[in-house]
Amino acid sequence: MQWSPKPLPDEDKIIQLQSEIGVPKEIASLLLQRGIDDYDSAKSFFRPELSDLHDPFLMLGMRKAVYRIIEATQKEEKIMIYGDYDVDGTTAVALVYSFLTKIYPHCIYYIPDRYQEGYGISSKGIDYAKGEKIGLIIAMDCGIKAVDKVAYAKTLGIDFIICDHHLPSEVLPKAVAILDPKQPDCSYPFKELCGCGIGFKLIQAINHEQGGKIEDLLPLIDLVAMAIAADIVPIVEENRVLTHFGIKQIQENPRLGIRFFISQLKRKINVSDLVFVIAPRINGAGRIKHGSHAVALLLSENQEEALSRGRAIELFNSERKELDQKIIVQALDQIKINQEEDTFSTVVFQPDWHKGVLGIVASRLIENYYRPTIVFTASGDYYTGSVRSIKGVDIYQILETCKEHIVQFGGHRYAAGLTINPENYLTFKRAFELAVEQTILPEQRIPSKSYDIEITLDKITLKFHRIMAQMAPFGPGNMRPVFLTKDCLDGGRTKAVGEDQSHLKIEVRDESKSTISGIGFGMANYISKIKSMNLFDILYTVEENEFRGEKSLQLKLKDLKF
Repeated sequence: MQWSPKPLPDEDKIIQLQSEIGVPKEIASLLLQRGIDDYDSAKSFFRPELSDLHDPFLMLGMRKAVYRIIEATQKEEKIMIYGDYDVDGTTAVALVYSFLTKIYPHCIYYIPDRYQEGYGISSKGIDYAKGEKIGLIIAMDCGIKAVDKVAYAKTLGIDFIICDHHLPSEVLPKAVAILDPKQPDCSYPFKELCGCGIGFKLIQAINHEQGGKIEDLLPLIDLVAMAIAADIVPIVEENRVLTHFGIKQIQENPRLGIRFFISQLKRKINVSDLVFVIAPRINGAGRIKHGSHAVALLLSENQEEALSRGRAIELFNSERKELDQKIIVQALDQIKINQEEDTFSTVVFQPDWHKGVLGIVASRLIENYYRPTIVFTASGDYYTGSVRSIKGVDIYQILETCKEHIVQFGGHRYAAGLTINPENYLTFKRAFELAVEQTILPEQRIPSKSYDIEITLDKITLKFHRIMAQMAPFGPGNMRPVFLTKDCLDGGRTKAVGEDQSHLKIEVRDESKSTISGIGFGMANYISKIKSMNLFDILYTVEENEFRGEKSLQLKLKDLKF
């Protein structure tokens, strides 16, 4: 594991910002690393306001979209909200459906079946819309590449509005309106909204047209925060504002559908909880059963109904975890049996692997073999696969170079999905390995952890942590600060903890003579070296720990080196 420092700001700038806003030097340095360089930018960073949100009508196609929806309500057309089966799609559907049904009753929602219909707009979904006499489909988190499906809907007399955030192709669907800041000629100032975020801009625009205030939308903004966290979009600028108010909404008045999942948390909810507690459960519905279960949960309006749905989804998630573990073991065995430990990529296949957990398995395999990974399973007449990449390696471009062996693919820089013909599996596997080998740099094959600044332990005070905590919400673009402290020694109370004694409960001191405790998950193997009074360096984040009403600071170890 390589440790790499983030670039340090200029010393004069640190001192200037420190004096302008009255924070410790270390905090000023962290802020400058995040592009906060004066009083005004610091104020908007620490105190996000709803007024910081952009005018939704700056987005290309917004006025057409709003007018078409208003026209549908005036003509009493039936509207379908159609969304993807992951967190971003299901929250987006719940968001737009909740808003529209408050002002217009003739709405239904539709989530495609992950296994029968696959990702995006399906013919089955359009046919269902025809049977339901739908006049307008609003597609959430999908549709930007659905040229043929939108054309097919048009022949049935159904219009489309597309709300998507994925990269468009050269040819765009002939929809009434396309809302996607990444499309050519869209001058919307912020390009990194998730699908649910674009849904929020749509209801913000409709709300404005009807004379409403932005504050009217606060009860729905929690859905946007869940989607931002789960979809790993940068939590900067507009996403930071939406996440800030979304988390605040969850803390103060969580919707009934998620209370079951967060009831065990003994502290205020944060972005990590959205990623690791809520998102897997919402995703689990679509992976194991059907994404519509997640929408129904998020729309639950009475306690009994919410609890029943929450418990069902908890069972789906437990089943998903068992599948993960089983498939990971089988995949690791396959890599070893085929003696593929030293390749540039990982490509594995087994016909009975569950399609819903392939992406999770690919991510876990990267933890064992740090390289671009594809996990395939049989799906009808094809093999379908989930792709995950490593830092700095654009998997979408690599798949582009292998496209002659692929039926179809789509996705992002670090995650994608694809379909191939079974007879092309081995030729694709060789082509993918060669493409990765020709693309990847030697330094990209070694996992690395970056840290913000080097400090001594005496700098870690309650005041320091209190200011740093206000830098939340943390996530891509504003990660929780990681610190390096060198030449540490055992403080005397270090021990192994946990059911299997695999975790490290450490007490550490450094040259500043300060002592602080910390936790290192899965790091108990370091105990003998630590107890031998060897000097060591640590990478860590700082968190608040509460035990029996007493608050203290502790280090959460990321890595340790002797």
